[in-house]
Amino acid sequence: MNLKATTKIDTNKYELEIEIPAADFDAAVNAAYKKEGKKMAIPGFRKGKAPRAFIEKYYGEGVFYDAAIDALYRPTVVEAIEASKLEVVSVGQMNITEVSKAQGLTFKLEVIVKPECKLEGYKGIEVTKKSTEVTEDDIMAEIKRVQERNSRVEVVSDRAVENGDIAVIDYEGFCDGVAFDGGKAENHELSIGSGQFIPGFEEQIIGHNAGEEFDINVKFPEEYHSEDLKGKDATFKIKLHEIKAKELPELDDDFVKDISEFDTVEEYKADIKAKLTETKEKNADIDIDNQLIDALAEKLEAEIPAEMNENEVNESINNFAYRLQSQGLNLDTYLKYTGLTPDALKDQFKDQAEKNVKVRLALETIVKLEGIEASDEEMEAEIEKLAKAYEMEVEKVKNIIAPEQLKLDITNEKAIKFVKENAVIKTEE
Repeated sequence: MNLKATTKIDTNKYELEIEIPAADFDAAVNAAYKKEGKKMAIPGFRKGKAPRAFIEKYYGEGVFYDAAIDALYRPTVVEAIEASKLEVVSVGQMNITEVSKAQGLTFKLEVIVKPECKLEGYKGIEVTKKSTEVTEDDIMAEIKRVQERNSRVEVVSDRAVENGDIAVIDYEGFCDGVAFDGGKAENHELSIGSGQFIPGFEEQIIGHNAGEEFDINVKFPEEYHSEDLKGKDATFKIKLHEIKAKELPELDDDFVKDISEFDTVEEYKADIKAKLTETKEKNADIDIDNQLIDALAEKLEAEIPAEMNENEVNESINNFAYRLQSQGLNLDTYLKYTGLTPDALKDQFKDQAEKNVKVRLALETIVKLEGIEASDEEMEAEIEKLAKAYEMEVEKVKNIIAPEQLKLDITNEKAIKFVKENAVIKTEE
């Protein structure tokens, strides 16, 4: 392969002129003959036994050219891109300018490259750290959740439904006087205040007593998943069979001993405070990272090619499809269930994908400006970390992970750490 020329033809767009010498092209044609010739019948020869020269004379000199070009295309393009030293993000169609036994193959190829980036002000970015103070209310809210998990449910007969109760109901929904599919159930246990049903439904059950039959009038949201019910008024006929209430256990030393390794309420509360503080610290740290990432995306100046954003959207959808698959679903079923079209799904990922591209370019720019590198020791440590996380042998991880991608991940991580170390972090009052 000879890279004859590399020509810039537009912003972020280059044209590569690539030549495959006659001898190399002929070798590829001969390999195509050995594979495809077996399927060909030529008068005077048994099927698959005709010499190459006879087949070319019968069908034309270029009979094996397409197969040879297909075989040569990928390795040749990869080699040409490496030789060009360009950071290619997308490859266009090839345009063949010469193909013959005598001259070999010459073609031109348009490629899209990463944009030139300008990034200023990445040192000294001001961010605000969220408060990590744990209040008594925070502690008691956590304790109440534990009490809820250990609560008993008892039937209530001396009062009406209150928020937080469980109402056992029959219901049937009607639109314009006609019952609709999926709008009927019997002896359904509904936790009032849980938000399980559409807005306004649960609130209208409050105040009713067991044994009552009544109607509830609601309006389906405009974003409702069923096209037939979006934005429509509906009436639900309700029969309230039973009211149940949760009885929370008393917060005392005995309760603490039953649900923890501590002996007293004070010890238990101190442990909750320590854990909540640790969680708040982690969340505050993550929030700082997100603020810095948002700032970098805004500060980046670059003419980002549409192909980069499209590639990122497609990658996001592929990852989403993989997550669905791990849950026993597939993308087609998800689209059918949600009523989304493939284009609508792409639109959902578009904004985040464009931000991801900006952030990645910003971090790569910082890596270049600050001379950040990934050492061999850091590469090895990251591979061992991945091997441990996925319970794999180190050598297997090395065979799976592309070294350049791993190096890029490490340097980008060091870049965001550099930005954080040079940021101005204020504490939320």
